[in-house]
Amino acid sequence: MEVESTIHSGRRLVRFCFLASLFLCCSHIVWAQKDIPKYLVKNGKMYIEVSRNIRKPALDSFITKFDLADLSLLNLIEQNDQDGLKRSGWHIETINDKMITISKAFGAFDKLKTYEDKILFAEKHPTLAERFPAVNNGILFGYNRFRNKFAFAAKDSLVTFFLRNNKQASKVMLAGSFNSWYPNELAMTKTDSGWIYNVKLGPGKYWYKFIVDGDWTIDNDNQLRENDGYGNTNSIFFKTNVVFQLNGFTDAGKVFLAGSFNKWRKDALQLSKTSDGWMLPLYLAEGTHTYKFVVDGRFLTDPRNENRLTDGLGEYNSVIRIGHPRIFTLSGHTNAKQVALAGSFNNWRDDELLMDKTANGWELAHVLGPGNYEYRFKVDGKWVTDPGNPLATSTGTSWLVIEPNYRFRLTGYENARVVFIVGDFNNWNPSAFPMKKNGDTWVFPAHLSIGKHVYKFVVDGKWIIDPANKFWEQNEYGTGNSVLWIDK
Repeated sequence: MEVESTIHSGRRLVRFCFLASLFLCCSHIVWAQKDIPKYLVKNGKMYIEVSRNIRKPALDSFITKFDLADLSLLNLIEQNDQDGLKRSGWHIETINDKMITISKAFGAFDKLKTYEDKILFAEKHPTLAERFPAVNNGILFGYNRFRNKFAFAAKDSLVTFFLRNNKQASKVMLAGSFNSWYPNELAMTKTDSGWIYNVKLGPGKYWYKFIVDGDWTIDNDNQLRENDGYGNTNSIFFKTNVVFQLNGFTDAGKVFLAGSFNKWRKDALQLSKTSDGWMLPLYLAEGTHTYKFVVDGRFLTDPRNENRLTDGLGEYNSVIRIGHPRIFTLSGHTNAKQVALAGSFNNWRDDELLMDKTANGWELAHVLGPGNYEYRFKVDGKWVTDPGNPLATSTGTSWLVIEPNYRFRLTGYENARVVFIVGDFNNWNPSAFPMKKNGDTWVFPAHLSIGKHVYKFVVDGKWIIDPANKFWEQNEYGTGNSVLWIDK
């Protein structure tokens, strides 16, 4: 394809690819279902497959949704007219009584400027949710599992990616979620044992691949890998931020780490033996984490960590806190003997986070990462809603939004009395997140993790989808949910 053709039609194609991938990711579509159009990105081409028996409303919806009026699909199906498609640069791959398949080659990769353009033009690419590090995205922990080589060396924020062997290759590139999967940017350096490249990374989860003489490949020495939703597989690397270490116990057979971050599974996170003990580097998300070591089946607190919280069984758990503390306060109740904080962040344990008494009430500094949390106070055995927090449900549960990164908006309902936003981010609670009226628009800032979210508005008790969002999917009630994807 000529550069001029790329400039003329590439933008429409990119927009179609991006919207199509977004639509498909956001919809529970079973492609085996009869007569539904589908697309495929493969080997630098965009493919569209349409059944001859497709109903006109379904085809019209497909064309309208992705702005494909100039594709002349309808003329091809009904009149076998191929000229319109060919003029637009499309090629007829298959045409018979049952099926029509057309394709169009992408233009030059280096002519693309935007992030979406580059990721969609890559031969192998991840899903929308997998283009970015998964920090604070519901992933509480992670660790690396390599064979035949050690985990990538890291010094401060600099990580050395290493591809073992492949000495006969003339060119090896590195691509991943840390560089928008751009394939011609990170040229690896050849060494006596393989290829290396240094990347500056913060703590978190990253996806990557090597490109050996033009061929995309996973890291075969890395046992951590995930499917990208397109039939491809990516290798996973965790930039760790905590090293759990237990000195001594060199005669033990096995030592594991168990904690709140892995639901206290006692045989899942095995430490490696060292010359003087045991060790496990781990990625932990922001927040407060409790843990213990499990030495040959026996639970032990961390002797190197003096920070502890009660375990509810008369003993203690070791505690590690990552991030900045938030001060929870409860005014009054000065005659109470004990006040505890409990919420979704500690599995509603009411014997763990005991508050300190002050001159005017009670307070506790507790570290939480970005997110949406439910909580309550327990005053001498009685649950109490936070009187200083306007975000509370009718059942007395207070809500806390830390570091909101998305602002929901609803216009056209300026005469409504009360509007709530509900979705998977607040357990679909219809009275948890009241929106605030700003002129003729209702707004609410929430923290949304990277990836897909479904939601609705509740306007004076009536549930509605977002009229400003054209992306939605059907739900079990047949009323639909709006769909939203968070990229960053």
